[in-house]
Amino acid sequence: MRKFAGALPLLLLAAACSKHDPILPGVRTAIFDTPAPVMLNSEVPNLPAVANDATATECPYRLDATNTIWDGDKKIFAGFPTSNSVKAERAPVCAGGDVIAGLTTGEVVKVNPKTRKIAWIADVFRPSNMTGGASVLDIVAPIVVDGGDVFAGGLGDAYCKIGLNNGKIKWCAPIGVARPFIIAGDVSFVYATDGAMYALRNSDGAVYWRTEVASAATPEYKNGTIKIGKTKLDAATGKIL
Repeated sequence: MRKFAGALPLLLLAAACSKHDPILPGVRTAIFDTPAPVMLNSEVPNLPAVANDATATECPYRLDATNTIWDGDKKIFAGFPTSNSVKAERAPVCAGGDVIAGLTTGEVVKVNPKTRKIAWIADVFRPSNMTGGASVLDIVAPIVVDGGDVFAGGLGDAYCKIGLNNGKIKWCAPIGVARPFIIAGDVSFVYATDGAMYALRNSDGAVYWRTEVASAATPEYKNGTIKIGKTKLDAATGKIL
């Protein structure tokens, strides 16, 4: 469980730098220790015609660059700002009456907007990125809620599946994510910061295939085909068409 701590300026960098010194109240999920993704080198089975609907419910709340969530002009969550972040549009998502947001400190937080109670906080970054606050751990790609799971990826070399109810990390793949990703059936299609497209099995995070692509763009999915910039891939095999 998290313990309460004072919001001293010197603690800014600790928000994303320790498994044992939590700052915000609530249940914390341990940082994942997966050294490398499991490579299946196989085709993706049973792909749907269209991607899963990731819009969730209407979410009237706003997230700013200082990790503060707003309900109009009222704060419902105040995180800790960090100078190590990138300029990007950030928006929380809503599910089951709660607000879920990705922070510049590499954390995903779930908050009750009425009580302002923090339900849980999960770290979405690798231990190797905990370098005294020097690393950029931003979660800039939109978070996706799919059924009872939350999918989130960040610049701290992590793409994770998190339990919506309890905040427990079910698995993480050690890949950096900066652009929106796709959930299609039981698969995640993720364009990673290493310049490759990944197809990950949502049950355990294993990688069906990895394909390097020249285009740095937001991927699109339709009828078993992925389009990323001017490049098209067979979504089942990862082969460039």
